[in-house]
Amino acid sequence: MTKLPAPDPARLASLREALLAADYTADGCLDLLGPTGYAALARSEAVPALRATRGGTPLETLVRLFLLQQPVPYPAAAAALPVEECLADGWLTRDGGDVRATVDVRPYANEVAGLDSSDAWVVSDLGCAVGGAGGIGAGGSAAGVARGELVLGVGGASTTLAGLAVRRPVRAALDLGAGSGVQALHAARHAQRVTATDLNPRALAFSRLTLALSGFDNTETAQGSLFEPVGERRFDLIVSNPPFVISPASRFVYRDGGMAGDELCRSLVRGAAAHLEPGGYCQLLANWQHVKGEDWHERLAGWVAGTGLDAWVVQREVQDVAQYAELWLRDGGDHLAPRTVYEARYNEWLDAFEAARVEGIGFGWITLRAGGAAQPTVRIEEWPHPVEQPLGPHIEQWFARQDFLRGHDDRALLAARYLLADEVVQEQVGPPGAEDPEHVVLRHNRGMRRATKVDTVGAGFAGVCDGSLTAGEILDAIAQLLREDPSRLRDRAPDSLRLLVEQGFVEPATLPQR
Repeated sequence: MTKLPAPDPARLASLREALLAADYTADGCLDLLGPTGYAALARSEAVPALRATRGGTPLETLVRLFLLQQPVPYPAAAAALPVEECLADGWLTRDGGDVRATVDVRPYANEVAGLDSSDAWVVSDLGCAVGGAGGIGAGGSAAGVARGELVLGVGGASTTLAGLAVRRPVRAALDLGAGSGVQALHAARHAQRVTATDLNPRALAFSRLTLALSGFDNTETAQGSLFEPVGERRFDLIVSNPPFVISPASRFVYRDGGMAGDELCRSLVRGAAAHLEPGGYCQLLANWQHVKGEDWHERLAGWVAGTGLDAWVVQREVQDVAQYAELWLRDGGDHLAPRTVYEARYNEWLDAFEAARVEGIGFGWITLRAGGAAQPTVRIEEWPHPVEQPLGPHIEQWFARQDFLRGHDDRALLAARYLLADEVVQEQVGPPGAEDPEHVVLRHNRGMRRATKVDTVGAGFAGVCDGSLTAGEILDAIAQLLREDPSRLRDRAPDSLRLLVEQGFVEPATLPQR
Protein backbone atom coordinates (compact mmCIF):
# COMPACT_ATOMS: atom_id res chain seq x y z
CA MET A 1 0.00 0.00 0.00
CA THR A 2 1.27 3.49 -0.88
CA LYS A 3 2.99 5.26 2.00
CA LEU A 4 1.45 8.60 2.91
CA PRO A 5 3.50 11.82 3.14
CA ALA A 6 5.43 12.42 6.34
CA PRO A 7 3.72 14.99 8.64
CA ASP A 8 6.92 16.87 9.58
CA PRO A 9 5.77 20.23 11.09
CA ALA A 10 8.64 22.33 9.76
CA ARG A 11 8.38 20.93 6.27
CA LEU A 12 4.61 21.26 6.26
CA ALA A 13 5.07 24.93 7.11
CA SER A 14 7.51 25.28 4.22
CA LEU A 15 5.07 23.57 1.85
CA ARG A 16 2.23 25.79 3.05
CA GLU A 17 4.32 28.92 2.43
CA ALA A 18 5.04 27.73 -1.12
CA LEU A 19 1.34 27.06 -1.81
CA LEU A 20 0.44 30.53 -0.57
CA ALA A 21 3.27 32.19 -2.51
CA ALA A 22 1.93 30.64 -5.71
CA ASP A 23 -1.64 31.65 -4.77
CA TYR A 24 -2.63 27.98 -4.81
CA THR A 25 -5.80 28.79 -2.91
CA ALA A 26 -9.50 28.44 -3.63
CA ASP A 27 -9.69 32.06 -4.83
CA GLY A 28 -6.46 31.77 -6.80
CA CYS A 29 -7.64 28.64 -8.63
CA LEU A 30 -11.00 30.23 -9.38
CA ASP A 31 -9.28 33.28 -10.86
CA LEU A 32 -7.01 31.07 -12.96
CA LEU A 33 -9.57 28.58 -14.24
CA GLY A 34 -12.56 30.89 -14.42
CA PRO A 35 -16.08 29.86 -13.42
CA THR A 36 -16.45 27.46 -16.34
CA GLY A 37 -13.20 25.57 -15.76
CA TYR A 38 -13.68 25.52 -11.99
CA ALA A 39 -17.21 24.16 -12.28
CA ALA A 40 -16.09 21.53 -14.80
CA LEU A 41 -13.35 20.40 -12.42
CA ALA A 42 -15.96 19.90 -9.70
CA ARG A 43 -17.70 17.54 -12.14
CA SER A 44 -14.39 15.66 -12.60
CA GLU A 45 -13.99 17.08 -16.10
CA ALA A 46 -10.38 18.18 -16.63
CA VAL A 47 -10.20 19.50 -20.22
CA PRO A 48 -11.08 23.17 -19.50
CA ALA A 49 -8.58 23.24 -16.62
CA LEU A 50 -5.87 21.66 -18.78
CA ARG A 51 -6.41 24.35 -21.40
CA ALA A 52 -6.17 27.08 -18.74
CA THR A 53 -2.88 25.83 -17.30
CA ARG A 54 -0.57 25.74 -20.31
CA GLY A 55 1.53 28.77 -19.34
CA GLY A 56 3.91 27.17 -16.84
CA THR A 57 3.47 29.62 -13.94
CA PRO A 58 3.88 28.20 -10.41
CA LEU A 59 0.10 28.27 -9.91
CA GLU A 60 -0.53 26.50 -13.22
CA THR A 61 2.10 23.90 -12.30
CA LEU A 62 0.45 23.21 -8.93
CA VAL A 63 -3.01 22.90 -10.48
CA ARG A 64 -1.69 20.39 -13.01
CA LEU A 65 0.27 18.50 -10.37
CA PHE A 66 -2.26 18.22 -7.53
CA LEU A 67 -5.70 18.87 -9.02
CA LEU A 68 -5.30 17.33 -12.47
CA GLN A 69 -2.77 14.67 -11.42
CA GLN A 70 -0.59 15.35 -14.44
CA PRO A 71 3.17 14.87 -14.54
CA VAL A 72 5.09 18.14 -14.60
CA PRO A 73 8.76 18.77 -15.48
CA TYR A 74 11.11 18.74 -12.50
CA PRO A 75 12.31 22.34 -13.12
CA ALA A 76 8.70 23.60 -13.14
CA ALA A 77 7.97 21.78 -9.87
CA ALA A 78 11.17 23.17 -8.36
CA ALA A 79 10.03 26.70 -9.25
CA ALA A 80 6.79 26.19 -7.36
CA LEU A 81 7.71 23.92 -4.42
CA PRO A 82 10.55 22.83 -2.16
CA VAL A 83 10.72 19.88 -4.51
CA GLU A 84 13.43 17.81 -2.85
CA GLU A 85 11.67 18.01 0.50
CA CYS A 86 8.39 17.03 -1.17
CA LEU A 87 10.09 14.05 -2.84
CA ALA A 88 11.75 12.99 0.39
CA ASP A 89 8.55 13.31 2.43
CA GLY A 90 6.39 11.49 -0.13
CA TRP A 91 4.23 14.27 -1.55
CA LEU A 92 5.81 13.72 -4.96
CA THR A 93 7.42 10.86 -6.83
CA ARG A 94 9.81 10.88 -9.79
CA ASP A 95 8.63 9.85 -13.25
CA GLY A 96 11.70 10.09 -15.48
CA GLY A 97 12.41 13.79 -15.89
CA ASP A 98 9.00 14.66 -14.47
CA VAL A 99 7.44 14.47 -11.03
CA ARG A 100 3.96 13.33 -10.06
CA ALA A 101 1.80 13.91 -7.00
CA THR A 102 1.14 10.95 -4.73
CA VAL A 103 -1.94 12.53 -3.11
CA ASP A 104 -4.62 15.05 -3.98
CA VAL A 105 -3.99 18.43 -2.33
CA ARG A 106 -7.06 20.57 -2.95
CA PRO A 107 -7.42 24.25 -1.98
CA TYR A 108 -10.41 24.81 0.25
CA ALA A 109 -12.03 28.02 1.43
CA ASN A 110 -12.36 27.34 5.15
CA GLU A 111 -15.31 29.60 5.90
CA VAL A 112 -16.97 29.80 9.31
CA ALA A 113 -19.86 32.14 10.17
CA GLY A 114 -18.57 35.15 12.08
CA LEU A 115 -14.92 34.59 11.10
CA ASP A 116 -12.95 35.71 8.09
CA SER A 117 -12.35 33.03 5.47
CA SER A 118 -8.96 31.34 5.76
CA ASP A 119 -6.95 29.42 3.19
CA ALA A 120 -6.83 25.68 3.76
CA TRP A 121 -6.07 22.48 1.87
CA VAL A 122 -7.73 19.07 2.01
CA VAL A 123 -5.46 16.08 1.40
CA SER A 124 -6.98 12.86 0.06
CA ASP A 125 -6.31 9.92 -2.23
CA LEU A 126 -5.66 10.60 -5.89
CA GLY A 127 -8.63 10.35 -8.22
CA CYS A 128 -11.49 10.60 -5.75
CA ALA A 129 -11.52 14.10 -4.32
CA VAL A 130 -14.93 14.69 -5.89
CA GLY A 131 -17.64 12.19 -6.70
CA GLY A 132 -16.49 9.03 -4.95
CA ALA A 133 -14.36 6.22 -6.32
CA GLY A 134 -16.58 5.40 -9.29
CA GLY A 135 -14.18 6.67 -11.92
CA ILE A 136 -11.14 4.75 -10.74
CA GLY A 137 -12.04 1.59 -12.62
CA ALA A 138 -13.26 -1.86 -11.80
CA GLY A 139 -9.82 -3.17 -10.88
CA GLY A 140 -10.23 -2.14 -7.29
CA SER A 141 -7.33 0.21 -6.57
CA ALA A 142 -5.98 3.69 -7.15
CA ALA A 143 -2.27 4.51 -6.92
CA GLY A 144 -1.63 1.24 -5.07
CA VAL A 145 -4.49 1.72 -2.60
CA ALA A 146 -7.16 -0.95 -2.21
CA ARG A 147 -10.48 0.58 -3.21
CA GLY A 148 -12.06 -0.37 0.09
CA GLU A 149 -9.48 1.73 1.98
CA LEU A 150 -9.76 4.85 -0.18
CA VAL A 151 -10.10 8.24 1.54
CA LEU A 152 -12.22 10.77 -0.32
CA GLY A 153 -11.72 14.51 -0.37
CA VAL A 154 -14.27 17.30 -0.57
CA GLY A 155 -17.63 16.31 -2.01
CA GLY A 156 -21.21 17.51 -1.99
CA ALA A 157 -22.06 15.73 1.26
CA SER A 158 -19.12 17.21 3.16
CA THR A 159 -19.86 20.77 2.01
CA THR A 160 -23.55 20.33 2.86
CA LEU A 161 -22.73 19.23 6.40
CA ALA A 162 -20.20 22.03 6.82
CA GLY A 163 -22.94 24.53 5.98
CA LEU A 164 -25.42 22.93 8.39
CA ALA A 165 -23.20 22.96 11.46
CA VAL A 166 -23.84 25.45 14.26
CA ARG A 167 -20.71 27.64 14.36
CA ARG A 168 -20.63 29.16 17.82
CA PRO A 169 -17.39 29.24 19.87
CA VAL A 170 -17.11 25.96 21.83
CA ARG A 171 -14.65 24.22 24.11
CA ALA A 172 -14.65 20.76 22.53
CA ALA A 173 -15.82 19.41 19.16
CA LEU A 174 -15.89 15.90 17.72
CA ASP A 175 -15.67 14.98 14.03
CA LEU A 176 -16.96 11.39 14.04
CA GLY A 177 -15.94 9.54 10.88
CA ALA A 178 -13.51 12.27 9.87
CA GLY A 179 -12.29 10.91 6.54
CA SER A 180 -9.91 13.49 5.09
CA GLY A 181 -10.75 15.95 7.88
CA VAL A 182 -13.10 18.44 6.21
CA GLN A 183 -15.43 18.83 9.21
CA ALA A 184 -12.53 18.93 11.68
CA LEU A 185 -11.00 21.68 9.55
CA HIS A 186 -14.11 23.83 10.01
CA ALA A 187 -14.49 23.01 13.69
CA ALA A 188 -10.85 23.90 14.42
CA ARG A 189 -11.68 27.53 13.68
CA HIS A 190 -14.27 27.90 16.45
CA ALA A 191 -13.47 25.10 18.93
CA GLN A 192 -10.68 25.17 21.46
CA ARG A 193 -10.04 21.46 20.89
CA VAL A 194 -11.14 19.14 18.08
CA THR A 195 -11.08 15.34 18.16
CA ALA A 196 -11.26 13.53 14.80
CA THR A 197 -12.14 9.82 14.81
CA ASP A 198 -12.38 7.20 12.10
CA LEU A 199 -12.35 3.42 11.77
CA ASN A 200 -9.84 3.67 8.92
CA PRO A 201 -6.28 4.50 10.07
CA ARG A 202 -5.49 5.89 6.60
CA ALA A 203 -8.34 8.37 7.01
CA LEU A 204 -6.87 9.61 10.29
CA ALA A 205 -3.47 10.00 8.63
CA PHE A 206 -5.09 12.13 5.93
CA SER A 207 -6.98 14.15 8.55
CA ARG A 208 -3.70 14.92 10.30
CA LEU A 209 -2.15 16.04 7.01
CA THR A 210 -5.16 18.23 6.15
CA LEU A 211 -5.16 19.93 9.54
CA ALA A 212 -1.41 20.37 9.83
CA LEU A 213 -0.95 21.63 6.27
CA SER A 214 -3.77 24.13 6.93
CA GLY A 215 -1.96 25.39 10.03
CA PHE A 216 -4.06 23.96 12.88
CA ASP A 217 -2.52 22.42 15.99
CA ASN A 218 -5.59 22.29 18.27
CA THR A 219 -6.62 18.85 17.06
CA GLU A 220 -6.14 15.18 17.92
CA THR A 221 -7.15 11.90 16.28
CA ALA A 222 -8.41 8.57 17.64
CA GLN A 223 -9.17 5.33 15.81
CA GLY A 224 -12.36 3.32 16.26
CA SER A 225 -16.04 2.98 15.43
CA LEU A 226 -18.77 5.43 16.46
CA PHE A 227 -18.21 6.76 20.01
CA GLU A 228 -15.88 3.96 21.13
CA PRO A 229 -12.64 5.99 20.63
CA VAL A 230 -13.74 8.83 22.94
CA GLY A 231 -14.93 6.76 25.90
CA GLU A 232 -17.22 8.82 28.14
CA ARG A 233 -16.03 12.24 26.98
CA ARG A 234 -18.61 14.91 26.18
CA PHE A 235 -18.55 17.59 23.51
CA ASP A 236 -20.26 20.89 22.74
CA LEU A 237 -20.49 19.98 19.05
CA ILE A 238 -20.50 16.61 17.32
CA VAL A 239 -20.52 16.53 13.51
CA SER A 240 -20.59 13.39 11.42
CA ASN A 241 -20.65 12.54 7.75
CA PRO A 242 -20.76 8.82 8.58
CA PRO A 243 -20.62 5.80 6.26
CA PHE A 244 -24.39 5.93 5.92
CA VAL A 245 -24.87 3.89 2.75
CA ILE A 246 -27.35 1.04 3.28
CA SER A 247 -25.54 -1.72 1.40
CA PRO A 248 -25.68 -5.52 1.47
CA ALA A 249 -21.91 -5.83 2.08
CA SER A 250 -19.29 -3.63 3.73
CA ARG A 251 -16.90 -3.25 0.80
CA PHE A 252 -15.87 0.40 1.22
CA VAL A 253 -14.85 1.85 4.58
CA TYR A 254 -15.61 5.42 3.47
CA ARG A 255 -19.28 4.75 2.75
CA ASP A 256 -20.54 1.34 4.05
CA GLY A 257 -21.38 1.22 7.74
CA GLY A 258 -20.94 -2.50 8.24
CA MET A 259 -24.25 -2.80 10.12
CA ALA A 260 -27.61 -4.12 8.98
CA GLY A 261 -29.79 -1.60 7.17
CA ASP A 262 -29.68 1.88 8.67
CA GLU A 263 -28.52 0.64 12.08
CA LEU A 264 -25.29 2.67 12.00
CA CYS A 265 -27.14 6.00 11.73
CA ARG A 266 -29.66 4.90 14.36
CA SER A 267 -26.81 3.91 16.70
CA LEU A 268 -25.14 7.28 16.20
CA VAL A 269 -28.37 9.09 17.10
CA ARG A 270 -29.02 6.87 20.11
CA GLY A 271 -25.48 7.30 21.40
CA ALA A 272 -25.24 11.06 21.03
CA ALA A 273 -26.97 11.94 24.31
CA ALA A 274 -24.21 10.36 26.40
CA HIS A 275 -21.59 12.49 24.66
CA LEU A 276 -23.18 15.95 24.53
CA GLU A 277 -22.57 18.71 27.02
CA PRO A 278 -25.71 20.60 28.15
CA GLY A 279 -26.79 22.75 25.23
CA GLY A 280 -24.53 20.83 22.84
CA TYR A 281 -25.41 19.92 19.26
CA CYS A 282 -24.94 16.73 17.27
CA GLN A 283 -25.38 17.14 13.50
CA LEU A 284 -25.12 14.39 10.93
CA LEU A 285 -26.05 13.34 7.44
CA ALA A 286 -27.98 10.08 7.25
CA ASN A 287 -29.87 7.60 5.10
CA TRP A 288 -32.89 5.74 6.45
CA GLN A 289 -35.09 2.95 5.23
CA HIS A 290 -38.72 3.34 4.23
CA VAL A 291 -40.11 0.00 5.35
CA LYS A 292 -43.36 -1.39 3.99
CA GLY A 293 -46.21 -0.91 6.45
CA GLU A 294 -44.31 1.62 8.60
CA ASP A 295 -44.56 5.40 8.70
CA TRP A 296 -41.04 6.75 8.19
CA HIS A 297 -41.78 9.71 10.49
CA GLU A 298 -42.62 7.34 13.32
CA ARG A 299 -39.61 5.20 12.53
CA LEU A 300 -37.24 8.18 12.84
CA ALA A 301 -39.04 9.41 15.95
CA GLY A 302 -38.25 6.02 17.45
CA TRP A 303 -34.55 6.68 16.94
CA VAL A 304 -34.80 9.77 19.16
CA ALA A 305 -37.37 8.53 21.69
CA GLY A 306 -36.03 8.31 25.23
CA THR A 307 -32.75 10.13 24.51
CA GLY A 308 -33.93 13.36 26.10
CA LEU A 309 -32.67 15.28 23.07
CA ASP A 310 -34.45 17.88 20.99
CA ALA A 311 -34.37 16.79 17.34
CA TRP A 312 -34.97 18.27 13.92
CA VAL A 313 -34.92 15.70 11.10
CA VAL A 314 -35.22 16.88 7.51
CA GLN A 315 -35.70 14.44 4.65
CA ARG A 316 -34.32 16.01 1.46
CA GLU A 317 -34.88 13.20 -1.03
CA VAL A 318 -36.31 9.71 -1.39
CA GLN A 319 -35.08 7.13 -3.91
CA ASP A 320 -36.68 3.83 -4.78
CA VAL A 321 -34.54 0.75 -4.15
CA ALA A 322 -33.47 0.42 -7.81
CA GLN A 323 -32.32 4.05 -8.04
CA TYR A 324 -30.44 3.69 -4.78
CA ALA A 325 -28.68 0.50 -5.80
CA GLU A 326 -27.68 2.00 -9.16
CA LEU A 327 -26.29 5.13 -7.49
CA TRP A 328 -23.93 3.23 -5.21
CA LEU A 329 -23.02 0.59 -7.77
CA ARG A 330 -21.77 3.45 -9.95
CA ASP A 331 -20.01 5.03 -6.99
CA GLY A 332 -18.14 1.78 -6.39
CA GLY A 333 -17.18 1.36 -10.06
CA ASP A 334 -19.31 -1.76 -10.48
CA HIS A 335 -20.76 -0.36 -13.71
CA LEU A 336 -17.29 -0.88 -15.23
CA ALA A 337 -17.21 -4.59 -14.38
CA PRO A 338 -18.38 -7.31 -16.81
CA ARG A 339 -22.14 -7.27 -17.27
CA THR A 340 -22.67 -10.57 -15.46
CA VAL A 341 -20.74 -9.30 -12.42
CA TYR A 342 -22.66 -6.02 -12.40
CA GLU A 343 -26.03 -7.78 -12.60
CA ALA A 344 -25.09 -10.19 -9.82
CA ARG A 345 -24.21 -7.30 -7.51
CA TYR A 346 -27.36 -5.40 -8.52
CA ASN A 347 -29.44 -8.44 -7.58
CA GLU A 348 -27.58 -8.69 -4.27
CA TRP A 349 -28.77 -5.18 -3.37
CA LEU A 350 -32.37 -5.83 -4.44
CA ASP A 351 -32.46 -9.16 -2.59
CA ALA A 352 -31.34 -7.46 0.62
CA PHE A 353 -33.97 -4.72 0.30
CA GLU A 354 -36.70 -7.25 -0.48
CA ALA A 355 -35.80 -9.36 2.56
CA ALA A 356 -35.98 -6.27 4.81
CA ARG A 357 -39.26 -5.09 3.17
CA VAL A 358 -37.57 -1.82 2.17
CA GLU A 359 -39.48 0.24 -0.40
CA GLY A 360 -37.26 3.32 -0.56
CA ILE A 361 -34.35 5.15 1.02
CA GLY A 362 -34.54 8.62 2.52
CA PHE A 363 -31.63 11.06 2.38
CA GLY A 364 -31.38 13.95 4.80
CA TRP A 365 -29.87 15.55 7.83
CA ILE A 366 -30.43 15.24 11.56
CA THR A 367 -29.74 17.88 14.22
CA LEU A 368 -29.88 16.87 17.88
CA ARG A 369 -29.53 19.18 20.87
CA ALA A 370 -29.14 18.51 24.57
CA GLY A 371 -31.68 21.16 25.53
CA GLY A 372 -32.50 19.70 28.93
CA ALA A 373 -36.27 19.94 28.49
CA ALA A 374 -38.58 17.53 30.29
CA GLN A 375 -40.52 17.19 27.03
CA PRO A 376 -38.06 17.56 24.16
CA THR A 377 -39.14 19.01 20.83
CA VAL A 378 -38.97 16.49 17.99
CA ARG A 379 -39.74 17.70 14.47
CA ILE A 380 -39.54 15.28 11.54
CA GLU A 381 -40.40 16.68 8.14
CA GLU A 382 -39.83 16.39 4.40
CA TRP A 383 -38.37 19.44 2.66
CA PRO A 384 -37.04 18.80 -0.88
CA HIS A 385 -36.93 22.51 -1.78
CA PRO A 386 -33.84 24.76 -2.09
CA VAL A 387 -32.45 26.15 1.16
CA GLU A 388 -29.93 28.85 1.98
CA GLN A 389 -26.40 27.79 2.86
CA PRO A 390 -24.83 28.15 5.30
CA LEU A 391 -27.93 27.05 7.18
CA GLY A 392 -26.21 26.69 10.56
CA PRO A 393 -27.26 30.10 11.95
CA HIS A 394 -30.88 29.41 10.99
CA ILE A 395 -30.77 25.98 12.63
CA GLU A 396 -29.54 27.54 15.86
CA GLN A 397 -32.33 30.14 15.69
CA TRP A 398 -34.89 27.38 15.06
CA PHE A 399 -33.96 25.64 18.31
CA ALA A 400 -34.01 28.95 20.18
CA ARG A 401 -37.56 29.55 18.92
CA GLN A 402 -38.59 26.07 20.11
CA ASP A 403 -37.35 26.98 23.59
CA PHE A 404 -39.40 30.15 23.46
CA LEU A 405 -42.56 28.37 22.33
CA ARG A 406 -42.12 25.63 24.91
CA GLY A 407 -41.83 28.22 27.67
CA HIS A 408 -44.83 30.35 26.69
CA ASP A 409 -48.45 29.35 27.09
CA ASP A 410 -51.12 31.16 25.05
CA ARG A 411 -51.37 34.05 27.47
CA ALA A 412 -47.59 34.58 27.59
CA LEU A 413 -47.41 34.23 23.82
CA LEU A 414 -49.82 37.15 23.38
CA ALA A 415 -47.95 39.24 25.95
CA ALA A 416 -44.67 38.97 24.04
CA ARG A 417 -43.32 41.30 21.36
CA TYR A 418 -42.20 40.15 17.91
CA LEU A 419 -40.13 41.25 14.94
CA LEU A 420 -40.80 40.46 11.29
CA ALA A 421 -37.87 38.33 10.08
CA ASP A 422 -35.53 39.69 7.43
CA GLU A 423 -36.53 39.17 3.79
CA VAL A 424 -40.10 38.06 4.38
CA VAL A 425 -42.35 39.14 1.52
CA GLN A 426 -46.09 38.99 0.99
CA GLU A 427 -47.62 37.57 -2.18
CA GLN A 428 -51.26 37.88 -3.15
CA VAL A 429 -52.81 35.24 -5.39
CA GLY A 430 -56.07 35.74 -7.23
CA PRO A 431 -57.66 36.54 -10.60
CA PRO A 432 -56.45 39.77 -12.23
CA GLY A 433 -58.62 42.72 -11.28
CA ALA A 434 -60.28 40.98 -8.35
CA GLU A 435 -61.01 43.24 -5.40
CA ASP A 436 -59.67 40.73 -2.85
CA PRO A 437 -57.00 38.06 -3.33
CA GLU A 438 -57.95 34.41 -2.99
CA HIS A 439 -54.80 33.70 -1.01
CA VAL A 440 -52.21 35.69 0.85
CA VAL A 441 -48.84 33.99 1.13
CA LEU A 442 -45.89 34.93 3.30
CA ARG A 443 -42.61 33.85 1.74
CA HIS A 444 -39.30 33.77 3.61
CA ASN A 445 -36.27 34.21 1.35
CA ARG A 446 -33.76 33.15 3.99
CA GLY A 447 -32.99 29.89 5.78
CA MET A 448 -35.37 27.12 4.78
CA ARG A 449 -37.14 29.54 2.40
CA ARG A 450 -40.59 28.53 3.56
CA ALA A 451 -43.94 29.84 2.42
CA THR A 452 -47.25 29.75 4.28
CA LYS A 453 -50.80 30.87 3.60
CA VAL A 454 -52.22 33.44 5.97
CA ASP A 455 -55.54 35.22 6.30
CA THR A 456 -56.06 38.97 6.51
CA VAL A 457 -55.35 38.94 10.24
CA GLY A 458 -52.11 36.98 9.83
CA ALA A 459 -50.84 39.24 7.05
CA GLY A 460 -51.74 42.36 8.99
CA PHE A 461 -50.16 41.02 12.15
CA ALA A 462 -46.85 40.13 10.47
CA GLY A 463 -46.72 43.51 8.74
CA VAL A 464 -46.65 45.52 11.97
CA CYS A 465 -44.31 43.31 14.04
CA ASP A 466 -41.57 45.80 14.87
CA GLY A 467 -41.20 45.00 18.56
CA SER A 468 -43.03 48.09 19.82
CA LEU A 469 -46.37 46.40 20.63
CA THR A 470 -47.25 43.06 22.18
CA ALA A 471 -49.02 40.50 20.04
CA GLY A 472 -52.21 41.06 22.05
CA GLU A 473 -52.09 44.81 21.45
CA ILE A 474 -51.64 44.28 17.71
CA LEU A 475 -54.58 41.87 17.61
CA ASP A 476 -56.79 44.33 19.49
CA ALA A 477 -55.98 47.01 16.92
CA ILE A 478 -56.72 44.63 14.04
CA ALA A 479 -60.01 43.63 15.69
CA GLN A 480 -61.00 47.27 15.89
CA LEU A 481 -60.21 47.81 12.19
CA LEU A 482 -62.14 44.69 11.18
CA ARG A 483 -64.92 45.37 13.66
CA GLU A 484 -64.43 41.98 15.28
CA ASP A 485 -64.69 40.93 18.89
CA PRO A 486 -61.13 41.34 20.34
CA SER A 487 -61.63 38.42 22.74
CA ARG A 488 -62.56 36.02 19.97
CA LEU A 489 -59.62 37.14 17.85
CA ARG A 490 -57.24 36.63 20.79
CA ASP A 491 -58.71 33.17 21.43
CA ARG A 492 -58.06 31.90 17.90
CA ALA A 493 -54.72 33.63 17.29
CA PRO A 494 -52.21 31.56 19.33
CA ASP A 495 -52.13 28.54 17.00
CA SER A 496 -51.40 30.75 13.98
CA LEU A 497 -48.87 32.75 15.96
CA ARG A 498 -47.05 29.59 17.03
CA LEU A 499 -46.79 28.52 13.38
CA LEU A 500 -45.38 31.91 12.33
CA VAL A 501 -42.80 31.76 15.12
CA GLU A 502 -41.92 28.09 14.63
CA GLN A 503 -41.28 28.60 10.92
CA GLY A 504 -39.37 31.82 11.44
CA PHE A 505 -41.62 34.38 9.78
CA VAL A 506 -41.71 36.40 13.00
CA GLU A 507 -39.17 36.17 15.80
CA PRO A 508 -39.54 36.96 19.50
CA ALA A 509 -37.93 40.32 20.17
CA THR A 510 -36.22 38.85 23.24
CA LEU A 511 -34.14 36.39 21.19
CA PRO A 512 -30.65 37.43 20.03
CA GLN A 513 -30.90 38.63 16.44
CA ARG A 514 -28.52 37.34 13.78
